[in-house]
Amino acid sequence: MWKLPRIFSKPATPLWRQGDVFIIALPNPPTGTRVDRRPVLAEGEATGHAHRLQDPGSAQVFSVGAGLYLQVLANSATVLHEEHKPVTLPRGNYEVRIQREYSPQAIRRVVD
Repeated sequence: MWKLPRIFSKPATPLWRQGDVFIIALPNPPTGTRVDRRPVLAEGEATGHAHRLQDPGSAQVFSVGAGLYLQVLANSATVLHEEHKPVTLPRGNYEVRIQREYSPQAIRRVVD
């Protein structure tokens, strides 16, 4: 009988997307020197709109090294953006990544 390779037997990591922002669940918060930031996950370069927390007290946005992270302290936290549907995240730890695009000149952030 044929079996799926082991790589496919692991459960998928929860992932949310809001435009050019990816929010990836982490089992534990990152270690290292933590720098607290404003309750904004990403600024919109083209429109001035921001991916931001609806209730800044529900979660903390921070960086460790070059990485950006979100720790939801309340039962849930909602991320808002004027051009996208709200994303509600359960209590937990998350990594925030900004989508990038390739061009022959450079790899750059997607402008939202």
